[in-house]
Amino acid sequence: MQHDLFNRTIEFMPGPKVVNVASVPKRSPFRYPGGKTWFVPNFRKWINSQKAKPQLLVEPFVGGGIISLTAAFEDLTDKVLMVELDEQIAAVWQSIIDGNAKWLADKIIKFQLTKENLFAELDVKKSDIKHIAFQTILKNRTFHGGILANGAGISKNGENGKGIHSRWYPKTLARRIELIDYVLDKIEFKCADGLEVIKDYSNNKNAIFFIDPPYTAGGKKAGKRLYKYCDLDHDKLFKLCKKVKGDFIMTYDNAEEVKDLAKQSGFEFKEVSMKNTHNSEMTELVIGRNLSWMDY
Repeated sequence: MQHDLFNRTIEFMPGPKVVNVASVPKRSPFRYPGGKTWFVPNFRKWINSQKAKPQLLVEPFVGGGIISLTAAFEDLTDKVLMVELDEQIAAVWQSIIDGNAKWLADKIIKFQLTKENLFAELDVKKSDIKHIAFQTILKNRTFHGGILANGAGISKNGENGKGIHSRWYPKTLARRIELIDYVLDKIEFKCADGLEVIKDYSNNKNAIFFIDPPYTAGGKKAGKRLYKYCDLDHDKLFKLCKKVKGDFIMTYDNAEEVKDLAKQSGFEFKEVSMKNTHNSEMTELVIGRNLSWMDY
């Protein structure tokens, strides 16, 4: 199965309904492999199916953060806890949370993107978080596919032959970062192991979890290419989810191993069918205790 990581037109099955990804507000400064922009409409439905407004949303593998940001901007939960283990991605979120959003936005606006300037900036080893954050944004926006894992390189051709400028929209990126500053009272961030955070909050009845782990179940290789911290104990994740007192949903690779884990745990799962821009179909799984909200 080939995954087109970006610009996906999403078709949910059963039924012909197509989710227009372009209609979903773009909140994240990241161009993120496996991003969940396509899932936002269903995330809203899940939140609205809760008996009361959730006090806390925990996203233990936050990545590009579109789900957490949607919850914060649209006031779907009182608080959001964003968790990411990757130090580069964590530097961006931590910098924004620490009050450096304006500094980061200004840095992006003022940077003159050329290959020479890009290499010069990335060749300098930085130690402070906000400079690491800026370098991360640069790499994410100029590397092939937005991939930050070891071995990734700059985009040679890019879209329409624009190369490294294909995904570099400084004013747009700066604006997204500045806007996050307005909802900081709702957001907490931790650079931590997602499994440990699930365990820490499992007894909180007022916490709900959106879980989108690296897709490496069933021997899938895509996760190893896309993410630095791709190794995950999937069996442990399902066991932890059985213990959480609040509600949760997981989005997962459509692998038989994952379906077996869901069945063994007593969870429901549904396949979500997608069509990418090349008309190739792929599916993912949505897993939870009760997925009846997806039928409406």
